Amino acid sequence: MMNWTDLTQNWAENYGVLRNEFPKLEKSAMPFLKGDQDRFESYLAATHDMTLDEARTAFDAILAAKAQDFHTT
Repeated sequence: MMNWTDLTQNWAENYGVLRNEFPKLEKSAMPFLKGDQDRFESYLAATHDMTLDEARTAFDAILAAKAQDFHTT
């Protein structure tokens, strides 16, 4: 599975993937959020009408999918 560190190492590319899944992400908020996974997940929950657990589950699914894409390319 891809982890937070892997995701943030190539933030510019991965932001687009995250934006596809979470359309209410504000690019202007990302510099303040990308350094802290818990804060990012809380932001997802607040901006996408999810509970924190739902946001974490959705975000984990994206990390898993990104890891799968990496291993199959």
